[in-house]
Amino acid sequence: MAEIIQRDGTWTFDGDALRLVPGRDKNVGLLRKSLGELGIPLGALAGISFEQGKKSGRLRLRLRDGADPLLQATGGRLADAADPYQLAVESDRYGVAEYFVDEIRNALLLDEVPPTAVDRYLLAGPAVPLSVSAGDGTASFDGENVRLEWNWKTEEAKSAAGARTLALADVQAVEWQPAVGLENGHLRFTVRNAPTKAPPKYDPNAVELWGFKKDPLMALVAAAVQARLPHPSAAARDTPPKRLAAPAEPPAEDDHDALLRRLRELGDLHRSGVLTDEEFALAKQAVLRRM
Repeated sequence: MAEIIQRDGTWTFDGDALRLVPGRDKNVGLLRKSLGELGIPLGALAGISFEQGKKSGRLRLRLRDGADPLLQATGGRLADAADPYQLAVESDRYGVAEYFVDEIRNALLLDEVPPTAVDRYLLAGPAVPLSVSAGDGTASFDGENVRLEWNWKTEEAKSAAGARTLALADVQAVEWQPAVGLENGHLRFTVRNAPTKAPPKYDPNAVELWGFKKDPLMALVAAAVQARLPHPSAAARDTPPKRLAAPAEPPAEDDHDALLRRLRELGDLHRSGVLTDEEFALAKQAVLRRM
């Protein structure tokens, strides 16, 4: 067994799975604390790396594409402090971190775990029911329905219709986007037969996020819903393959009279010495095959 204990958290590897427990340090992000302990099967890993710095280093896990609903819903946009698959390592524990990396890499090699994408989620996603308040609303999910409720900061055009309840069967996709610079973030649900291009501020199927502390927690709702939607590989399988362009129809064959004229022309060219005997014979056979 390999283990590394840091203020940022504790990672343990028993040969079959990784156990990630967030630390209690003030620098540990709210999302990691809310997720709590995570168990990651070896088969969900694509790799691990360790980056050294002057004062501290960082362990990073790389999961196979499609293995985790949280990463699927957030699209790799989680900040370092919120990313549960990173661990800050103090400089006096660099040796332990390197040993930890070697142990996992050796296990991946021995088990012949491919780094390729998977066709089903290998992590369960956050437990339900859960409810998060951030930005201009509250998003709740009980495993079957998403409920969006608005607060006093919600744009009137969106809040006028009141709270919304979205059945999971009507949700086609979910996306969490953090606020970056002057651009606000969002938690958005794409609803079947009700597409919208409205910005999150006015979209009744989206919660607008302004970059405050609780924004990352909306990613938990996104991940819980994502875990219960069809896996992205299923959508790819259900998409009919693109049809190749049909080969161009061969030009319509010349009519009989045109072929006869061509034979006479070839005969004239042969008699005048333009075509040799061999060239005339080949050309003549080509025309005769088309008759």
